[in-house]
Amino acid sequence: MWIAKDWKDYELLDCGGGEKLERWDRQVLVRPDPQAIWETDKTTRLWRGATGRYSRSSTGGGHWDKGKLPESWQVHYKDLTFQVKPMNFKHTGLFPEQAVNWDFAMDKIRHAGRPIRVLNLFAYTGGATVACARAGASVCHVDAAKGMVAWGKENARLSGLGEAPIRWIVDDCGKFVEREIRRGRRYDAIIMDPPSYGRGPGGEVWKLEDNLFPFVKLCAQVLSDKPLFVIINSYTTGLAPSVLGYMLHLLVAEKYGGKVTWDELGLPCTESGMALPCGATGRWFSE
Repeated sequence: MWIAKDWKDYELLDCGGGEKLERWDRQVLVRPDPQAIWETDKTTRLWRGATGRYSRSSTGGGHWDKGKLPESWQVHYKDLTFQVKPMNFKHTGLFPEQAVNWDFAMDKIRHAGRPIRVLNLFAYTGGATVACARAGASVCHVDAAKGMVAWGKENARLSGLGEAPIRWIVDDCGKFVEREIRRGRRYDAIIMDPPSYGRGPGGEVWKLEDNLFPFVKLCAQVLSDKPLFVIINSYTTGLAPSVLGYMLHLLVAEKYGGKVTWDELGLPCTESGMALPCGATGRWFSE
């Protein structure tokens, strides 16, 4: 398991009973988590004194009990700064387990010895975008949600990267990649974090199990002649990490060589000393 253990402003304090207790800088949140199915005594007093709690509804969805929680605040990871705030469906605008992928990408970019162009698809609020730009890459950030792209711009500004070479694109990722192929644009690295399920602007249905392989196959067509890395993330509990690795082997490694690795992502839990699984990642990289 690749564990995001270098955070200072984020801490998974405890988890169990379908919930996780987290510290985001000075704010303590309780949120549902589908993986934390074991029991916990919840002896840590912060379970009762959390500044914000997201409660599931028996009819679907849920709501925040915000208490004294601010509308938004900032957290830092090394020399990156992000805005977080409580959103619908329990989210905060940042997935802290992705820090292990940010570190991986930044290391590859810094040691490439050449300019690197990164395509970040389903880029959300731009954690990977900001990390790659900090490492010196030029980045194309693509997400279908205008609000998420605006949030990504703000994260770049907060990290001192407001003038960095980042293209901010509001578009359907598949349609954008198809146009980039026709334009002849190529990228040295691709990062993608596709949803489990979604609908496109024209009502198109995206189901990860059905659409991921053809989408990765499409994206492989925008790789440069000397690609550096490809990262695929999946938060879907039913998709094994090795599935991501298998796809990268078939669609990238068989053409370019290099190495494929895959594993679960995890967050270290202070109370138990164990790690909470947080999805999976497959990585291809040149050697």
